[in-house]
Formats: sequence, structure tokens, C-alpha cells
Amino acid sequence: MAVNHPTTPSASDVQSVQQLGAARDRVVNETRKVIVGMESVIDELMIAIFARGHCLLVGVPGLAKTLLVSSLGQTLSLDFKRIQFTPDLMPSDITGTELLQDDPVSGQRQFKFSRGPVFTNILLADEINRTPPKTQAALLEAMQEKKVSVGGDDHLLDNPFFVLATQNPIEQEGTYPLPEAQLDRFLFNIMVDYPSWDEEVAIVERISVATDTKLAPVLGKEEILALQKLVRRIPAARQMVEYATALARATRSEDPSAPGFVKEMLSWGAGPRASLNLIVAAKARAALRGRFYVAPEDIQAVAKPILRHRIVLNFAAQAEGQTPDDIIDKLLAEIDPNKGHNHGSAATAA
Repeated sequence: MAVNHPTTPSASDVQSVQQLGAARDRVVNETRKVIVGMESVIDELMIAIFARGHCLLVGVPGLAKTLLVSSLGQTLSLDFKRIQFTPDLMPSDITGTELLQDDPVSGQRQFKFSRGPVFTNILLADEINRTPPKTQAALLEAMQEKKVSVGGDDHLLDNPFFVLATQNPIEQEGTYPLPEAQLDRFLFNIMVDYPSWDEEVAIVERISVATDTKLAPVLGKEEILALQKLVRRIPAARQMVEYATALARATRSEDPSAPGFVKEMLSWGAGPRASLNLIVAAKARAALRGRFYVAPEDIQAVAKPILRHRIVLNFAAQAEGQTPDDIIDKLLAEIDPNKGHNHGSAATAA
């Protein structure tokens, strides 16, 4: 499909995008020194970083999620911290707290803020659904506002700031599942599956040998921040914007554009944030492939991780064994990116 480019990029922007595409290949090659398989997971994590989004990672324990994130942090020269969420974890254990200290000069006692683990570049929030809603909300507020407020003072988080929260799909007793409104704050919901036979054999062979693998940094913080700004400048043709909007609106059973299977199987659809995220993530994917424009395959590639946690199946669909990914597959087959989408001009707040 031919894509019309709404603006002509500068030579420097084109060069920067090409450099990002080359950097992506180097990052993947570095992580391959310690990570086996997980191609789509690595790709989606990198898309999220350059789209300035957070990720919810769903997979059983022992799939090297922590190793992957720490390895990615090394190749991108980013600080990495991990929090194991438990039922007794308090908000201050994440954000930090004020401590009463003696001033050695004046002898007076005063409060001093001690920064919590949220002050990092990449934060792995392990099993976020195992901690009570109050603690979950403290992390989600920091994710949204990029700051922590304690004692009337605002403490800005480091940039770039990226949260990877994991959920265990088994052992759901005694957990506090994130409500849909909070799930919507995550750009991606990434599914981590078991490795294939060949991958698992390679994992066992590699890990069972004592090695100390050092990963070389590929990009620095300042470069990442500049590339994040560059991603936002990548043009998306009006047709691509309409395609992303059509996909999101088609998940809403009350919308006239929704296909029949959506009306039969979904009780809740994606909000306007999904439309925006589809375009932003598609821009990041295009940039990571060295392109300065958004193509239909970029939107299609990010549709599942963006939409799967924003749609709610009704009881009938669940009884039939349907999954959110099944619905998204049907939507991608139903909606043609070549077709114009004219659903009126009513504006909605982003």
C-alpha cells in the first residue's frame, strides 16, 4: 500500500532515524549474548522505551524477565532497579520517605527526603498485583505524573523513566488485580510465552556454564531522550490516523462502526488513549526500522499489545474460549487500512 507522507523530513532527521535503526540491531545483538529467543518481547520493549510508554508483562515465573530488563538497561546505559511487590509493601517503600536527621553544623533536627527505588530509569515492578491498591496507586501516580509528592514538595523522577510491571497469570489467590482504568495507563500488555524446544535447550546449555558476560552500551541517556523526541516528529498520514482510530472505535460495542462479533463478544472497548497509543507506538516501530513514516504494518504489529488489556470480553465470549487476541485478529482482518474511515466529525477529549 502506498503511504502519503504529510511532511518532508530534514536530512538530519532521516539520518537520526537510520542511526536508530542501526542502534536497534546492535542492542538486539548485545542482548543475544545473555537472552535466548524472545524476539517479539525485545522488540516491543524497545518500542515502548522510545514511545515513552510503560509495559505490563504477563508470564509465568522463570522466563528471564528480570534478566532481559537488566540487560536492556545495560545496553542503553540506563539505571535499573527491581521491586518485589508483596502484600505488606507500603507506598513509601516505593516513592521514598522523609527522615528526621541532625544537621552536624547547626545541630538542629530537620526532615530530609530519602529517595525510594522509583528514582531510576528502568523500574521492574515484579508481581504488581500482589500488593494492595494503595501501593499500586502510588506507583501508577508516579508513572503518570513523572514525579513524587512528599511533605508538600515535588521530587521529579529521572528521565527517561520506564516501568515494567509483571503479573503472574497463575496463583491468583490473595492478589489485587489492577482495575481497567489503571491498566489503561500501560502502553503495552506483553505476553511472555514458554520458549520453544530448541530455545530451552540453548538456555540450559548456556546457563549451566559459568560465564561472566559483559554487555557493551549502545546508546546513552541523552541520545535516548533525543530519539524519543524524534519519534514524535515522525509523520503519520491522515489515512494511518484514521486506520488507528477505526481499530480502537471498532472495539466499542455501542459504536455504529463495530462489527457484529464485537457486539456479541465484548462488554467494554478501548478508549481514545488506545487510538493515540497506536499511532505513537507505530511511529516508534517505524523509527526502529529506519523509516521516517508510519505504514499499516506498524499499526498492525502493535495492535495486540495495545488493545488486549483495554477490551473486556463478556461471559458468552469467555464461555466459548475466546481471548482478547482472537478478537483483535478478527478486527485486523475486518478493517481495511486502504479504506477511508468517515465516522463524523464529533471531537473527543484525548
